[in-house]
Amino acid sequence: MAAPMSWRRFVHSVYTPALAGVFTRISDRLFRARDRRGGSSVLLLAPLLAEADPAPRRVSRPTGSAGAQGTDGLCSHFRWMAEHVPAFRVPGTHIHILSSPDQFYQTMKARIKTAKRRVVMASLYLGTGQLEQELVDCMEEALQRSQDDSVSPDLKVSVLLDYTRGSRGQINSRTMLLPLLQRFTSQMRVSLYHTPDLRGLLRLLVPQRFNETIGVQHIKVYLFDDSIIISGANLSDSYFTNRQDRYVLLENCREVADFFSDLVEAVGDVSLQLQPDDSVTMLEGMVHPYKGNRQDFSAVARDRIMEVMNTAHVRQQLLNRLEDSEDEGEEDTWVFPLVQMKPLGIQVDEQVTQRLLTDAGPDSTVFLTSGYFNLTRAYMRLVLGAGASYRILTASPEVNGFFGAKGVAGAIPAAYIHIARQFYNQVCRLGQQERIHLHEYHRSQWTFHAKGLWYYLQGQDRPCLTLIGSPNFGYRSVHRDLEAQIAIVTDNEELQSQLQEEQEMLYRRSSEVSDSTFERPDRHVKLWVKLVTPLIKNFF
Repeated sequence: MAAPMSWRRFVHSVYTPALAGVFTRISDRLFRARDRRGGSSVLLLAPLLAEADPAPRRVSRPTGSAGAQGTDGLCSHFRWMAEHVPAFRVPGTHIHILSSPDQFYQTMKARIKTAKRRVVMASLYLGTGQLEQELVDCMEEALQRSQDDSVSPDLKVSVLLDYTRGSRGQINSRTMLLPLLQRFTSQMRVSLYHTPDLRGLLRLLVPQRFNETIGVQHIKVYLFDDSIIISGANLSDSYFTNRQDRYVLLENCREVADFFSDLVEAVGDVSLQLQPDDSVTMLEGMVHPYKGNRQDFSAVARDRIMEVMNTAHVRQQLLNRLEDSEDEGEEDTWVFPLVQMKPLGIQVDEQVTQRLLTDAGPDSTVFLTSGYFNLTRAYMRLVLGAGASYRILTASPEVNGFFGAKGVAGAIPAAYIHIARQFYNQVCRLGQQERIHLHEYHRSQWTFHAKGLWYYLQGQDRPCLTLIGSPNFGYRSVHRDLEAQIAIVTDNEELQSQLQEEQEMLYRRSSEVSDSTFERPDRHVKLWVKLVTPLIKNFF
């Protein structure tokens, strides 16, 4: 049974709406637990309400059934993450690693077609080719089915894209979605995030092709009812065919899906809203990103987004304590969402990543990959100064997404050769060649866009932790763009094996970098490229 109405009224009279929702949900669980055990739910509620007092709170660590399963050792390494972000406990059997662009694409199409309540898509942009049109057609089919099946349609579709990238050219992401918006106005929302840093004279002078270098919405989240794909892949044909990325499907993980749905909604609320006539407006009461005051916009956006983070943080602390007492042994995996939005004053992912790299001792091995190898100075210091062994995978020039591009963009692969050589030389100067190895990904007619890391503890042949999502570990990811990824900590052997297979599959197509690599004629970097490399590091 649900909690009695008198209890619900009391909660809503004392707490803010956000916290009231938390306590109502928890009390419902407790009353169900009372029915199962025949005990008093009031006694069970007492410690929870005491912990929720406004007095300084002690952040709980992930414990409980995971410890009973043997994950307590893992939690001792990574429990500190719960101090920074919400900690979601899920069954490892509900997490599936997707291995190819086609599997990613087909999974999205199938999930969209069968969605009943919500489809939430967050990406840098939506491409304009046939494969992208088929994805839009799947949304249309699902929306039409919803209207046919119910007098009051339940399915809602929300799309969050970057304004600059999504508006480029006469045929663009906006024109791809306009027919849906015009036909299903009450069920469809398209939000276009605009960085507050592109404004005034800068906005007028920077060419359309390069205005996204100032900052973009870079989160890649694809959500269907209670299942969600976290990835670094955009909604574009190459990401569906021959651009290698990483993708993880969390199936029937409602609390994780709710969090990311709320996060995308929050970013959407401070974004420009696409209208059926292709105009854009702001929601009432919101500060305009480039016409309004820069500080005011950032403050409003930060408050709106951190409300989602903080509410989920409190809710998960309380739910995790409750689940500890219920000893739900199948939930052997933790999911920690990490968000980085430094233009808005949010740097959670940066803090957690730095701590993770700092704590990586001699007893661990880290496999780290980025399609654009451009570690921030802080990350580089930690990698060079840590005790862990590192295997770093980056794109060879031929699989760099800018290979063969026209104009200045065509020099980007050479700039990354220069960055890699500088890093390699520093490793050698410090005598760290046995600990830090640099690899290049090779694959004919493909490009490489995978990012993240896999963390192996001493004596373990499978990783117990992975980071997966949109960040690249570079300057842009940390300082300019909106990013999100998840840390997955698991004791589930099947999931660990999936992560190991994913890591080995990517590294199998690589070769290790040595002195001779940079002596090859195709690795010669022109002087002017070396001179502009610091600029490229900051903007690409």
